[in-house]
Amino acid sequence: MSKRKASLESAPKLASIFTKKVKKLAQADDGSQKSWKFVCWNVAGLRACVKKSDFSEILKEQPDIVFLGETKCKEWPNEIEEKFKDYSKTLVISTEKNGGYAGVGMLSKVAPLKIHKGIGDPEFDTAGRLIIAEFVEFFFVGSYVPNSGAKLVNLEKRGRWEALLTEKLKSMTMTKPVIYGGDLNVAHEEIDLKNPESNRNKTAGFTDQERGWFTEMLEMGFTDTFRKMHPEEKKYTFWSYLANAREKDVGWRLDYYVVSDRIMEKVKKSEIMSDVKGSDHAPIVLHIEF
Repeated sequence: MSKRKASLESAPKLASIFTKKVKKLAQADDGSQKSWKFVCWNVAGLRACVKKSDFSEILKEQPDIVFLGETKCKEWPNEIEEKFKDYSKTLVISTEKNGGYAGVGMLSKVAPLKIHKGIGDPEFDTAGRLIIAEFVEFFFVGSYVPNSGAKLVNLEKRGRWEALLTEKLKSMTMTKPVIYGGDLNVAHEEIDLKNPESNRNKTAGFTDQERGWFTEMLEMGFTDTFRKMHPEEKKYTFWSYLANAREKDVGWRLDYYVVSDRIMEKVKKSEIMSDVKGSDHAPIVLHIEF
């Protein structure tokens, strides 16, 4: 065998060794690492989403954690298993409507220290809406928050959810910083939806109560990362399928990353991936360095 041929054949092995070494340097023996990237996406039915999107834009971000909301499935589709084969996977299945309702899932390059499924109340946990994952540096809380419903019929129920969640976040942030992400089903300020006046106190997601609950959560020591980094930007994460809303950019910002105040300065990026199709929601990305 020529020296040139031997060199070419050994290149992939050297690249593999180099990649493993880089990963080892980035991640300590206790599972901690300095740089973390998150992607959260309400997929509005994961089986349908994988037929519309190849997830290439998501993978291009090289996320450490991917949280998917409204999965509506009992098991991971083969497409997800294949594309995220190096990730640990957690799926919280709804027991309502034979699993074809709500549900959330998390994909993680780093195995969590602990995982807790659900908010701890059967009124909500049958829908599969929450994952709490503990890592060395932080708690990650991924959620698909209940919608208050047409004519606000579920507003009181939503209030009970917010009270339970707020207590959990308050307790966790006293132990470790919290990164809370997902479809939080609220447009907090007028800038967060295209038509605030016609929706105020009439449409789920823009009632005084929902906005007030979100404010109360922030006042406990949390920050809306996107609004902190983009105080004047009108950008949305959800568009109705009706009336060409997405093409006209008639939308709502319903998807958020909320972090403990003490780590906001460590956030390097909080963006909306508006061009990614496959759902009526856009993915959101967060980059943080500890």
